[in-house]
Amino acid sequence: MIENFIQALGLVFTIKVLLALVSGVLVGYFVGAMPGLTSSIGMALLIPFTFGMEPIPAIVMMVTIYMAADYSAGIPAILVNAPGQPAAAVTAFDGFPMSQRGESGKALNLSIMASGAGALISGLLLVLSAQLMASAALAFGPAEYFALAVVGLSLIGVLSAGSTLKAVIGLMFGLVVVTIGIDPIRGSERFVVDYLLIDGIPFLPALIGLFALSEVFVMLETANQKIMPIKHTPSASASFRALAPYKATVVRSSLIGYFVGVVPGAGASIASLISYGVAKNLSPTKDTFGTGNPEGIVASESANNAAVSGALAPLLSLGIPGSASAAVLIGGLTIQGLQPGPLLFTNNPEIPYSIFVALFVGLPIMVVVGLFGARLWVQITRIPRPIIATIVASVSMLGSYAAANHTFEMMVTAIFGVIGYVLRRCDIHPAPIVLALVLGDMLEANLRRAMITANDNFLTVLSQPITAVLIALAVLVLVSPMLGRRAAK
Repeated sequence: MIENFIQALGLVFTIKVLLALVSGVLVGYFVGAMPGLTSSIGMALLIPFTFGMEPIPAIVMMVTIYMAADYSAGIPAILVNAPGQPAAAVTAFDGFPMSQRGESGKALNLSIMASGAGALISGLLLVLSAQLMASAALAFGPAEYFALAVVGLSLIGVLSAGSTLKAVIGLMFGLVVVTIGIDPIRGSERFVVDYLLIDGIPFLPALIGLFALSEVFVMLETANQKIMPIKHTPSASASFRALAPYKATVVRSSLIGYFVGVVPGAGASIASLISYGVAKNLSPTKDTFGTGNPEGIVASESANNAAVSGALAPLLSLGIPGSASAAVLIGGLTIQGLQPGPLLFTNNPEIPYSIFVALFVGLPIMVVVGLFGARLWVQITRIPRPIIATIVASVSMLGSYAAANHTFEMMVTAIFGVIGYVLRRCDIHPAPIVLALVLGDMLEANLRRAMITANDNFLTVLSQPITAVLIALAVLVLVSPMLGRRAAK
């Protein structure tokens, strides 16, 4: 292993590879900060440019795009409540309220420091346990994936900042939306009133509508409201100190993010939701989550960036992508004549070890750009609300169109923007809806597959060891807020 690392260091520290690395970080920042342009889309758009490149610069550039885009998606989430990617929606829960209080600089610096810490911890875990963790992920069948989805949905109890009943209404609305489209098992149509709905409601345009476009309506409604003055943006050293009180949250959230990321298909969105829910559940100030608690940003950003390394573990060891972006990376490897899997470490060890080195070398570059850029990005909050609303609406529609190059996605964004605004007026937060949209398909499809395997015996499904543990954890997560409130009384 040491010899491979030394070889990879020599390969990465060349002008050609370092230029590719820096370019990947900068492109990743741009892609992640644009609502609708996910890291997978950015990587896919750049694959044609890697045709004439050597394998290591090409792969290093794609990996650093992946890493930087997952962080920078939190920038618009904090500043204008417009998550650049689905996982950043959780960052907006507390990041945007902090921005409204004039603490956008503090929120941005905390987010980049937490992201860097999560990426560092998960990178070390990736190096030490990639093959072991990938093998463990193979133990997950339909029953285990169903139980994992139940754990995610059980977070409704801790994500509901206000009325639990309203949170359940939001959750049920999201689950109903997920049923639109083709039945995942039988292949029959469900609520398909137009052929454009065959694939269901597209997730990213719906997310942009619920968060960004609904916020546009709120901005226009409060156009004459006085702009909150920006408080002092902390320096880099002050940001290190600001993160210190949350070191336990950083470590815990990074572990959650890495382990969830290793499970193929789970992804950074689920990692962020679970980490946020756990942080809120364990916090002595639960009621402040969703109103601008810095710990919420730390939990979300640590987890979703740690999930990047987690998704790379099954890709490199088994050739199984842990996320959509990892699947695009497989395409990039294949184009270079490389086959991900166990033989990659035997036949081309320079590739995985160059990826490991690139993660660690790209990390400080990403953090430095984030810290120095925060002073520039917070100036967005000085722009008058009507102008910001116009810009956010335009970018939201552009991002929705870019998701599939079709005007249907723009219509979905507009409709869900109105729905999101109405729900806000009814004091129903978008978080439970996002929870349902993320986990609904996973819950239904895997439950039905598990039932088929178990001859329609639900008890057999629950009797699987991993499933039983996850269901017990879901019950604990669900009842703990009620027990906490009873204890407080």
